[in-house]
Amino acid sequence: MTNSTSLTAEDLEFLARSLHGFLSVAGGTQPPQPRPVWFEVTAEGTVEFITEPGSLKLRRLARDPRASLVVAAPVGERERWISVAGRTTVETAGAHDLSSRLAARYWDLTDPTRAADLAGILATEQLRVVIHPETVHRYAY
Repeated sequence: MTNSTSLTAEDLEFLARSLHGFLSVAGGTQPPQPRPVWFEVTAEGTVEFITEPGSLKLRRLARDPRASLVVAAPVGERERWISVAGRTTVETAGAHDLSSRLAARYWDLTDPTRAADLAGILATEQLRVVIHPETVHRYAY
């Protein structure tokens, strides 16, 4: 296992794949409860995902802005994972653009059902949550 404060070129290549990340946010007296999320890594090395206003993760981030995301290689590949942890910011701008990019990455949008699902997402208010990495842990076997 290696540690750093930023993502490497190899990390960025791995995180560009259509993998789910498991998000954990600080929960005060409650233990963290990881949830799978779609995510995107930016050119600046931040990690972004979308959520709806009023979600539990946003309420928890309002109390404590720390979060971590763990992404692992799928079964059948050599073991590999990356964990990114840091403070978050919540942004109103760019959420629908991010939703569209993520849907195209994770779904086949030529499927009418998935295209309708994306239209439903775009019809609702979305927020963009940005994790600013402070620590990056990685493991490859």
